[in-house]
Amino acid sequence: MPLPKAQVLFGDSPEAPALSSAEVSRRFDELMKAIDTAPTRTLDASTVAQAFGEGRGIDFNTTAPTTAFEALTKSLEGDIGKAISPDALASVTSALEALKSEQPDLMKDITTSNPIGTGLVAYDLEAPAKMLTPRPTPLRNRLPRRKGVGLAHQFKVVSGFTGTATGGVANIHPGIQDSTQTNFAPSGAGNALYYARGPKISYAGYDKTVPYSQFSVSDAVTWSAQYAGQGYQDIRQLSRTSLLYSSMLLEERMLLLGRGTSGRGFLGALAAPTGVTVTARSAAAGETALSGYTTNVYVKVTADAGDFGQSVLSSAANVGVSAGQVVDVTCNLPAGATGVRVYVSTGASDPGDATRYYAGRSGYGTFTLQGALPTSGTAASAVTGDTTAYTSGYDGILPICTGADSGYVNRLNAALSTSNPGSEWQTAFAALYDNVKADPDRTLLNGSDRKQLSDSLKTSSSSNYRMTITQDQLTGVTLGDVVNTIINEVTGKGVSVEVHPWMPQGNAPIISDTLPLPDSEVSDVWAVFNVQDMMGVDWPVNQFSFEASSYWFGALVCYAPGWNAAITGIKKA
Repeated sequence: MPLPKAQVLFGDSPEAPALSSAEVSRRFDELMKAIDTAPTRTLDASTVAQAFGEGRGIDFNTTAPTTAFEALTKSLEGDIGKAISPDALASVTSALEALKSEQPDLMKDITTSNPIGTGLVAYDLEAPAKMLTPRPTPLRNRLPRRKGVGLAHQFKVVSGFTGTATGGVANIHPGIQDSTQTNFAPSGAGNALYYARGPKISYAGYDKTVPYSQFSVSDAVTWSAQYAGQGYQDIRQLSRTSLLYSSMLLEERMLLLGRGTSGRGFLGALAAPTGVTVTARSAAAGETALSGYTTNVYVKVTADAGDFGQSVLSSAANVGVSAGQVVDVTCNLPAGATGVRVYVSTGASDPGDATRYYAGRSGYGTFTLQGALPTSGTAASAVTGDTTAYTSGYDGILPICTGADSGYVNRLNAALSTSNPGSEWQTAFAALYDNVKADPDRTLLNGSDRKQLSDSLKTSSSSNYRMTITQDQLTGVTLGDVVNTIINEVTGKGVSVEVHPWMPQGNAPIISDTLPLPDSEVSDVWAVFNVQDMMGVDWPVNQFSFEASSYWFGALVCYAPGWNAAITGIKKA
């Protein structure tokens, strides 16, 4: 290592006054002369023993200098220090101390964290990035996609005629006698003729218009991201693939949960829940007593619409809480709600919506507050308006199955039956058959609700079901059972039980894919009509980014909502 410059060794320092260049040069020359005349002979243990004899107290086990600083310091302690003047020695010692503090790395080894904190090591990065992104779209894959035209899809429906007992058409008795005279002339018309014939039948029907909506999502990749990623991953390709799957997933959720506005002929927005009550009680087994409260707990709720939003807030309800208690929140949900969202605050008086935070949701009309109350997150003040219905949107399967035109809706507000597993579906099957002679094909459930249905077979109260372990299974039992079909006890048809990945807990639509009417002119009860099916658009490059969008223009059409049903308000087990 080269010696420090003369000005560093002999220049200005806290211990020495300013020196002239001539004095600095003289002192440097004096140091170099002392170094040149220093003894260079190396003594070892045998040489000293010959000269001084054994045991003279000389320690030859002293560790040799390991750094430049230690080497210079030891030299100054020896003959070099004796050969220069005291002032020069003091300047050199002071300069070395300053050098030590300014260049600490001279005193350290190279390690995995030195001289760079992240280490002088290779980065074992595996390319490309792993895509842990579930993207199932079972409804989109199943439903037929047909060509639409114009701004809306329209069709006409004959909903009933005499004898069908549908469409509000009353039945008549067909019996006649020889003297029976019937006039078919329109009401109020003159010169009516009477003939010997039976009464005339009646019809009911309606027009249906389903407006189309436009949909699109977009993405952009900056040039810097694309080019910096070369050799690791094609970022532009990742963007286009993600955009495609994102569009398909959002359409899947629209097909399941979308709600259009009433102004366009759809179901419209959900009303806020009513009858909100809060009740404090002692925590039961498996529950955690509330914490973080002060005196009272204040609650507001909204009607949940699933992925796309919630209603406006309800009025506030409150209750005093004591140690060891939980609070049950109960409300009346409007038709079509997939559940309730709860916002909670605490204080001696209501602190307002700004500090009333989201505490969770329930798939039925009751929610239990327990454990630590939320002190951050989404505040009730963020709910500034209804977000359950959209002008650019249509009604999805679950809203239609729970809407006014559905064949049957049961808001259970309880867990599934264990004394008669599947009885909720049997009641729905019977109602559908009584109403329109429907014979549904499948029911969709959330995963936890299907598990609850399957577990109902294994409870002790289900005495009509038995599981048997055969002799060859004694050392290899397969644990678990699952319900994959419910036999319609009215028609004898098997109804498929399916889990939908995005179904909100607490809801189970019952769906007819086809009608049990051979000449209904309805080949599929549900179909997607698109003026323009999904496509991708690469925008012209007019800035330093690659931009792309998806686009589709259409709607979901249900020809026969009365052949479908829903069970809602299933309490999570």
